[in-house]
Amino acid sequence: MASPGSSAPGGVAVVGSGLIGRSWAMLFASAGFRVKLFDIEPRQVTDALVSLRKEMKMLELSGYLKGELGAEEQLSLISGCSDLREAVEGALHVQECVPENLELKRKLFAQLDKIADDHVILSSSSSCLLPSKLFAGLAHVKQCLVAHPVNPPYYVPLVELVPHPETAPATMDRTYALMRRVGQSPVRLLREIDGFALNRLQYAVIAEAWRLVEEGVVSPGDLDLVMSDGLGLRYAFIGPLETMHLNAEGMLSYCDRYGEGMKRVLKTFGPVPEFSGATAEKVHQAMCVKVPDDAEHLAARRAWRDGCLMRLAQLKHQLPQ
Repeated sequence: MASPGSSAPGGVAVVGSGLIGRSWAMLFASAGFRVKLFDIEPRQVTDALVSLRKEMKMLELSGYLKGELGAEEQLSLISGCSDLREAVEGALHVQECVPENLELKRKLFAQLDKIADDHVILSSSSSCLLPSKLFAGLAHVKQCLVAHPVNPPYYVPLVELVPHPETAPATMDRTYALMRRVGQSPVRLLREIDGFALNRLQYAVIAEAWRLVEEGVVSPGDLDLVMSDGLGLRYAFIGPLETMHLNAEGMLSYCDRYGEGMKRVLKTFGPVPEFSGATAEKVHQAMCVKVPDDAEHLAARRAWRDGCLMRLAQLKHQLPQ
């Protein structure tokens, strides 16, 4: 069985042919891995392959296709499959991408556990389900972990690697190496926690954004500008901890200078919002003024977002670290 560090990539099984599954298939193929894209509905696999061809051809024309292989070569590495055993056979890595439902995922991993060998890595794309719940009772639990991508994974490289308490260190190491090989930016969580790291940070921002709108401090549109034309520009290149370090004469200087002020402000934060009622309607109306919530407008705005993310990723790749 090939390893992520060998010169000839082995096979990868992607279980679930939705948006996340298709993105994973594109990423693995961009690095030369053979990909079996599985779904229980053959029609969904067929539709996914058609969608992949269209998207990868578009990326090639625009100059944003990842990897050294052309679109046709990458597409030739991706095949559809509606038999789970066949999809997993010979794979070095299985990436699960079914809907975010604990019972559905547990049922799938129970099936994978029965057909997996002692070498394949069983990885979930879950955004918040704890590994201890996903993989409880599995014989191959040492080979299991969560590899949570950021939507859309093809354009945003971060992947959170979250272990089960019994996940083997080698499983984390191999997955980390694989993610680096396909051009992603993996981070290791040292233990599981509800929401992982990304969503805990994201939800903290969303909660305070909601409170500021709910309390009449700022409009929804201006709130988004605080991030897109303020914090977001900085955080696209450095994180909050490095920001602290650079905004004074090092971290200790920052804490000494601003620590009391931060604690004073943090004590004024309100309770967890309900995310419903009048505030939800207010925010919804404000968002719809900018982007109407019909399928056509939402799709167009997502395409614009993805194009921006592609150009930003290219810029970051060109800049020295």
